[in-house]
This record gives sequence, C-alpha cells and structure tokens, in this order.
Amino acid sequence: MREGLFQSEKVRVKAMTAPIVPASEAVAESEAFRPHTSHWGVFSARMKEGQLEVRPHEGDPDPNEIIQNFPAALRHRARIAQPMVRRGWLENGPGPDDRRGRDEYVPMSWSAVLDKLAAELRRVRDDFGPGAIFGGSYGWASAGRFHHAQSQIHRFLNTSTGGYVKSVNSYSSGASSVLVPHIIGDYEDLVKRNVSWEQIADHSEIVLAFGGMALKNSMVAGGGTSRHVERGAMERAQERGCEFVLVSPLRSDLPAGARADWVANKPGSDTALMLALVHTLVVNGLHDRAFLDRYTAGWPVFERYLLGETDGQPKDANWAAPIAGLPAEEIVALAKRLHGKRALIVVAHALQRAAHGEQPVWMGMVLAAALGQIGLPGGGYGYGLGAIAYYGRRYNAVPMPTFSQGRNPISDYIPVARIADMLLNPGTTYRYNGQTRTYPEIKLVYWAGGNPFHHHQDLNRLREAFARIDTLVVHELAWTATARHADIVLPCTMTLEREDIGGNPNDPLLVPMHPVVAPYGEARDDYAIFADLAERLGTGEAFTEGRTARQWLEHLYEPTRTALAEKGLPAPSFAEFWAGEGFDLPQQPDDGGNLRAFRADPDASPLRTPSGKLEIYSETIAGFGEADCPGHPTWLGATNVPDDANPYVLVANQPRTRLHSQFDFGGHSNDAKHRGREIAHMHPDDAGLRGIADGDIIRLSNERGACLAAVHVTDGIRKGVIQLPTGAWYDPADANEDKPLCVHGNPNVLTRDIGTSALAQGCTGQLTTVQVARFDGNLPPIQAFDPPGSRTAEAAE
Repeated sequence: MREGLFQSEKVRVKAMTAPIVPASEAVAESEAFRPHTSHWGVFSARMKEGQLEVRPHEGDPDPNEIIQNFPAALRHRARIAQPMVRRGWLENGPGPDDRRGRDEYVPMSWSAVLDKLAAELRRVRDDFGPGAIFGGSYGWASAGRFHHAQSQIHRFLNTSTGGYVKSVNSYSSGASSVLVPHIIGDYEDLVKRNVSWEQIADHSEIVLAFGGMALKNSMVAGGGTSRHVERGAMERAQERGCEFVLVSPLRSDLPAGARADWVANKPGSDTALMLALVHTLVVNGLHDRAFLDRYTAGWPVFERYLLGETDGQPKDANWAAPIAGLPAEEIVALAKRLHGKRALIVVAHALQRAAHGEQPVWMGMVLAAALGQIGLPGGGYGYGLGAIAYYGRRYNAVPMPTFSQGRNPISDYIPVARIADMLLNPGTTYRYNGQTRTYPEIKLVYWAGGNPFHHHQDLNRLREAFARIDTLVVHELAWTATARHADIVLPCTMTLEREDIGGNPNDPLLVPMHPVVAPYGEARDDYAIFADLAERLGTGEAFTEGRTARQWLEHLYEPTRTALAEKGLPAPSFAEFWAGEGFDLPQQPDDGGNLRAFRADPDASPLRTPSGKLEIYSETIAGFGEADCPGHPTWLGATNVPDDANPYVLVANQPRTRLHSQFDFGGHSNDAKHRGREIAHMHPDDAGLRGIADGDIIRLSNERGACLAAVHVTDGIRKGVIQLPTGAWYDPADANEDKPLCVHGNPNVLTRDIGTSALAQGCTGQLTTVQVARFDGNLPPIQAFDPPGSRTAEAAE
C-alpha cells in the first residue's frame, strides 16, 4: 500500500478515553525508559506526563513498527475495567444459550465472581469429570516467560480441576506439523536448525519461494526478538548475486530489496507447478539420481506417478500450465534455471492453510531432493522460512526460564482447528493422523490467551458452536469478540502493567520486563486470578507452590544462571539481571541440524522417519488409507475454484500492522485502515469490471457470510484474486441475525471450516471464493471497540 493512502479521510481512534490510574498506586512515572519486550520485538517504554512513549531496542537493525500500537491501546475504551458476567448466565444459570454474543453484562466484584466461577468449576468437574472442560489458549498473549497465558491456564487446570481436554498443533502449521514427522523427521529441527538466514546471505545462489517470505510475518516471534535480520540477509544475498524467485499471487510476499522475479500463479496451484518442475528435471536428466537413491525412500513409486505410468497423465509443464495459470515454457525455463546452482526451495505456511495443504509441503521436499541440495549450507528445503522470526535462527545454548504446566491427567485432545466440530458434534468420530477419534462432550470452555474469533474460520458457525456449551470463561484485557461471547469475563493486565522475563530460545537477548504503569481499572494478572481460584478449590499450594509472582521470576531465572556458571560464562544474579537492560545468552553453532548430519553420513545419522530417510513415498501414510492424503505427493484437483456465484479467490493472509488480532484498536493498526475498515487489495482490471475505484468500500460475500472492507487497487496482485488480511475484530452490524454483516472487514466470516485432510485436520483459512461488489449504502458505524452496553449509533464518518 502506498505511503499516505487515504490520509485525508482517515478516522482516528480516540486513544485516552479512560483515566490513568495514579502512578503512585503501583508504578511511579520515570524519565528513564525501562526495558520490555513483545512478540514483535524488544523495546523500552516510559510514562511521561500521563502518556506512554515507546522506542525500539537500539541493537535491532530493522525494528518492527507494531510496537507503536501500545500507546493508544494502553488506556483505550476497549479495555475491560472490572469483572463482568453475562446477564443470561447470571439469571438462568449454566446451559446452552444462543444469546451469547448478543447479551448484556453485569459488573461484579472479584470476590463474588470468583466464588461463582469456583462453584461452576466444581459442578462440571464433579458431575461430568475434567474431560468435560476444554482448556483454550493459543499462547500469544504475552512475550513473558512467566505470565504466559497458555502455561498459566494449563497449570491451573492440571492442578485444580484434574486436567482438561487440550488442543494440539496450530492454525499456522496444522498440516505441516503432522506431515513432517512422517516424511522428514523432526519438525522443530527442520524449521529452526536447517537453513539459516546467515546461510542464505553467504551461500544461496537461487531461492525459489512458494508463498514468499513476507517481512510482516518474520517480524514476529513468540517471546520476542531483539534483531530483525531477514531483510538484511535477503539484501546481502541479492547483492552477492543470489537470485530470488517469488511464486505467489501477491507481489508483496517478498521485500523489494530481494529484487525477485515474480511468478504470479493461481492460488492453490503450487503442488501442480512443483510436479511439473520435477517432471522437467527428470525428462531432461537434470535431477540428482545419486542423491535420490542414497537419501530418499520411495522415489521409484513416485516417479511412476510423475511420468504418468500409473494414471496415464504425465505431470509435465503442458499439464500444469492451465492449472497454475502460467505459460508452459515459463515452467520449463524455471526448472532449468534451478539446475546446477545452490538452490533453496522455500514453502510458506500459507500454502498448507488450504484444502490438501499437506501436498505442497511434501512436494516442496521432493523438488529439493530432486535437485540434490538438501543438507547443504543455503540449499535444500527451507520449509516455513520467513513465516516467523525464530525460524532460521540459532538455538540458545542454555535453557530459557520456563513456567511448568504440570501433568495433564486427561489424554483426550483435538486438533486445534476442529473446535467448532467438537462443540457441535460431541460423540461423533473423525480421522486424525491414522487414528479414529471421538469428539468429547464439553460443558465448560476456559480461555486465557488468544482470540478464536480471529483464528477460526466460518465465524457464524463458531457462534453457533459456542452457544451449545454450559459456560464460557474468558480472561481478556479488551472486549474482543471472544470476550463478548463469554459468560464470565475476567479483566487481565496488559504486559506493560506487570513484570516478567522476556526472551525466546532462538534469540540471544534475555530481557527484564519492567512494568511502566499501574493496572487498568481492576485488572489482575492471570497468575493472581488463578491463585485465588485455586484457593477456593483447595489447591492453592499445588498451583502457587507458595511463591509470589516475583519469587517465581527468581525461581525460573535460576536454571539459566546455573547453566551459564557451569559453562564458565558470566552469570549475573537475579538482582543484577533485574537492574540491567538484559544480556545476551550464548548460542549454538549454525550447523545445519539433522539434515546436515544426515547428508554427511546417513548411516550414522539417520532421520527420525520409519526408513531413516527422506520419505518421498510413505508406507505409513499410505497405510492410513486416506483418499485425501495418499502415500506420496499427489495433485488432488483444484479447490476454491471461482464460479458465477463467487468469481474471485480470496486470500486471507496475515496482517502487517498487528500480530493476528492483537491491539487492532492500537494506533498503528488503525492508522492503516480507511474509513475505519480493513483494506482489501484488488487488481485494476477486476476493479474496472465492477465499477470499483481506489478507496471505495466493497462488500465481500459468499454462502457463509459477508463483510465490508475498503479497497486498494493495485497491479501487485494477480487478476481474479482479492486479498484481505485477517485480524480486524469481528463487528456484526446486527448480532441478532444468524449471518450478520461484519462491517469491519474480518475475512473469517467467509472462510471454510474444514480440515486440510483426514491426516492432519489443519486449518484451511487461507483461501476461499467470494463475490465482490461496491457498497453504495449508508455505512454502518464501527463498534468493534465499544464496550457492550455502551455502543452508540454514532456514524463512523
């Protein structure tokens, strides 16, 4: 998006709508900046004259502007000031209720609300068992090692209710994290120890990036990062002569500094294109047969499919051209361009967030294997590289402070993207990773950290699912759509209102996270809430171990200090650490991990697969008998195919101005919107056919729902494609409707809630098909950030 777009019409968010709690009550104002960190970068902050000021870490070569969301968010009207209980739940008691998301709330004291919540937890635990409790958390709530919402809630449920039903995998990598152990071995090793940014800068000669390596994604890491190195690494590689080729319908999926050649394929066609590239290599004798023979299992089976011997269809460039929307000669030329170079094949998370998402991940490995580059510095297969900041980085050489979740006595779980299926279909069976599993019957959902009304698909279906349970409890700092559907809403602190230790295992800097302002209203940190609940349930000692939050920080820091001392390295005491700006931990060498060792000696260092090799054909997966995930990479047909009803493919990718939906009400996020709406991107030819101009408001719709968005017309997108990022808070024009119009621009009212396949059951939220039209009616107001009961009919413009 060009600089200054729509500035004259910008609607600014009122930032300081609630009074600052006097600093003397908790944290005194200081002229000094205090160190802190976030998932999008290390920074420092201070309160001065009642205003928050933030600045990036001085050692960061490419700081992330998302930290500028903090000042407006800190005391925004969207913050939750006191415990709230939904009126319908309070008056009628626990039970299914379709008023969730459309009811009003009653304020309560902490003592009263925790008494009610403890009683409800006892009821569900004693009457139905802990297997009727789902512990929801997505782990992105805080960069702190102690105030990590996922660890806090899971420890509480393990120690106080006898466990809980959990979720496994992630929305980002649900398909790949199940597939990779079968075909490559260790997923974490593949993404974190295999190909590094240092190797790309120094060794890569051509990088073929399917789905790209967008900086908006690699700017973010769980626990934070002190040095954003991705842009610099790509620029250094390019200056050295490395060629970058981007395969994506979006030109912005690689930074301008990479000077990439753009191959604008049809969304979802990557597997077919990769098959044609390998076919071209094979028929021209350009594949590395020696590598395939020594390091892979199942190549002959796959080769027969590739050449058309098993189904009568060679997977050549002429076959792939109409599927990918590319000239056959361009495909052939690209394949030949890869031969003889230190080639790196990158497959983005985005490709596997779609139907049959396992296939491009698997096929990307096969392409890299056919080139014989796997295990070489800067070559081979860089799955997920650029998807998040700790991929392609070195591991720290000492343990990080970690808050133990304890042991969960309940073994039941679901793939994370199947939560609506679980709530809507208890007792039914489904397939997952070779197993036939049964959805449990959930009575109570307890959510702390995360916003399923951002991550999940088909939000109208999700609303229906949450109406089926007895009780939904949410810890939240602001009135997200998830909080608006809860029965009990407990206000929690923002990271800047509490102290913690920040860092991640792939970034050297360990940071003392100092609070800079008192908690908003009556907000409490998750630990304090769970400690009080645990006391009411008679499990206080098991949860707290008798420690205060500060004592936990000292306790969690000690193993790191001890490990440093054992290595003969400087090992500051906790007091010294807390008084400083943080310090760098030692890191492991950039040694290429398991794949480098495997290439050097496959007999001495086999992979953790059944064969010990790269599995081009997997007997295990073939044995599962899943039609939608056969035993080798396969083109299973195009999905999300446009038709007369829905003539455009929607790409619902990650936003650049916030992490997921976090701080959507922050200044940086809101400044990037137009007339209060999220901005979609559309090709000029498509816009012209629809009478749409740059800056118009458009309506995107399909059979699942509809939303409004502003539009930016650009030639940086393939024709026939609409791009609308996720993360705008769900804002229904009329919550009483079954399929209300989201007036804010949340694309997940449109996306499909189906699994990638019976193998992984991953999220398919990246792609769908939609109708698009200019919206000429009266614009409904944006009310996403107004607390329930205080919404007004004031127009947004």
